[in-house]
Amino acid sequence: MTYTPKILAFAGSTRTDSYNKKLVKIAAAGAKAAGAEVTYIDLRDLPLPLYDQDLEDREGTPANAQAFKDLLISHQGLLIASPEYNSSITAVLKNAIDWASRPSPNEPPLAAFAGKVAAIMSASPGNLGGLRGLVHLRSILGNIQVLVLPAQIAVPQVYEALNIDGTLKDAKQQKSVEQLGESVATILVKLNYSGF
Repeated sequence: MTYTPKILAFAGSTRTDSYNKKLVKIAAAGAKAAGAEVTYIDLRDLPLPLYDQDLEDREGTPANAQAFKDLLISHQGLLIASPEYNSSITAVLKNAIDWASRPSPNEPPLAAFAGKVAAIMSASPGNLGGLRGLVHLRSILGNIQVLVLPAQIAVPQVYEALNIDGTLKDAKQQKSVEQLGESVATILVKLNYSGF
């Protein structure tokens, strides 16, 4: 039987017309073209309270946090586009990661993250393209046992870089983002065949 990697794609933004949502969809298309099954989600559809252990102890895991965690568990790869807020990642992204990292009874530690393969990217109106936020995202994911691929993309002055249809005007840049998705799919296939 041929192995088909499953990849979850999302952006750390809830804005309707988010540049990062458009960017991660380009990477998702690259993963699909490489043979992966890709699920795109919008964190706006999974609103969460700020992580609070008292809340968790009193009421358990919120339904949306469990839904997000279940999606992570059922996929082997991740494509994450992260806006940069004040030189770091967004609160919505960090909060979603925090909730999903919480252990459930009879579950191995970091079940939603350990052993996943991820590619990260960003887009920003600024000149650095959100690059400073990716440093933090890479560190967070690495510390929760996600294998983050070395290649990453930061698209600067994104308001000038995108076409109306959500593709990038620069064909080379478009291909580079697609290759992020392709790389996650390809590496997952290689790891599966090697018995990872």
